[in-house]
Amino acid sequence: MDDLIKLIKKTLFIPIHPAGYPFITIFAIVAVLLAQASISLGWVGLILTMWCVYFFRNPQRTTPVKPGLIISPADGVISLIQQVALPPELDDCKGTAAAPTGDALCDAETVTRVSVFLNVFDVHVNRIAADGEIKKVVYHPGKFLSANLDKASLENERSTVLMKMNGYNTSVAFVQIAGLVARRIICKLAAGQQVRAGDIYGLIRFGSRVDIYLPPGINPLVCLGQRMIGGETVIADMSSKEEARTGDIRG
Repeated sequence: MDDLIKLIKKTLFIPIHPAGYPFITIFAIVAVLLAQASISLGWVGLILTMWCVYFFRNPQRTTPVKPGLIISPADGVISLIQQVALPPELDDCKGTAAAPTGDALCDAETVTRVSVFLNVFDVHVNRIAADGEIKKVVYHPGKFLSANLDKASLENERSTVLMKMNGYNTSVAFVQIAGLVARRIICKLAAGQQVRAGDIYGLIRFGSRVDIYLPPGINPLVCLGQRMIGGETVIADMSSKEEARTGDIRG
């Protein structure tokens, strides 16, 4: 019986991210006002309020602990895996053949970008991708195109983080990208900060996307269409020599 009670509590009473409380309060007030006008409207307001609570949920996650693991920073579906240059806001961190920085990610002309698309029903709390030190955080204003479009990586509002991995001569970069209905990115990181994989660092309100830029020569251990669990799913392993994966949809 005690185990059943614990399971019910874990299922029904999920922690809420503090950024959600103002929105939940507004939704609840509107629901009360709608209920005074009409019972039917009141039910609509209640359903929307419960959805708002659900949207800002912040469940605990069990993060795999091993040097060199790169963990998904977000819940969602792998929508793109591409070879691209680093985002332009990191241009001042890049090296050249004549003047390399010694950082494998920053010295590479192109790297692998893995994009995780979040719909409005996914957990929108974002987590650190690996153990390391934050080197740079850049906010870039922009458009609010649908986050599943390729060009959203460069044209949409975003917050970019460059992080030096502990024990490796490389960084990783991860980018919060606003979507069609997202209008606020929260990033609580600052340069010089020491962080651990799986730690919470931010939130994107409503539909959005997170891009992860992997060091050169490191293949993703995920495939297109695969569902990610932020803070838990291993996207890449610095010690892995595995070839890039493919996947099939199976019933």
